[in-house]
Amino acid sequence: MSAWAARLARPLVRPLIGTGVTPNHLTALRLATGLAACALLMPGDPQWTWWAGWAWLLTVFLDCADGELARIGNMATPGGHSFDYAVDNVVNSGFFLAAGIGLRGSVLGQWTIALGVLAGVSVFLSSIWSEAIERRQDTGKKAYTGALGFDLEELLYLLAPLAWLGWLLPTLVGACIGGGSMMILTGWRLWRLPSG
Repeated sequence: MSAWAARLARPLVRPLIGTGVTPNHLTALRLATGLAACALLMPGDPQWTWWAGWAWLLTVFLDCADGELARIGNMATPGGHSFDYAVDNVVNSGFFLAAGIGLRGSVLGQWTIALGVLAGVSVFLSSIWSEAIERRQDTGKKAYTGALGFDLEELLYLLAPLAWLGWLLPTLVGACIGGGSMMILTGWRLWRLPSG
């Protein structure tokens, strides 16, 4: 995450250093809150969706907090990175699948489930292929950087207010278009890199 998210998380996770709480504990909590957000989206009920937004806001914050605790507490490990990466892929792609299921009573009917699958798969593959690009380039830089101190991952924070406002249907359609485009671009970038 960017400097902005890190600035928010740093003072909140600093007291955890030396307490026995590890970044993996925060990642596990992210997994739990992320899956809770997804479960709350699936009924398609506005009250449950409102709570899903709060759970989602917490899970996105925890995604920053675990990494920040690892950095400032000198607790970063390859296993922790792999765990965090796997949880990110499951939770972030799961949001769109769950939203699609929850929106099945909308004007698009059951098609929203297919849109949720498409958006979820696009997010999942974009993440997998971005990580592959980063490994192949081996420069320590991300495959995609943000602007003005913001990271692309911070767009995930916007999903909470979009859920509260009842704008998940256009968000899902946009995620299919944007996520699908990002998946194609990322796959193309990976394909162009030497495999050695």
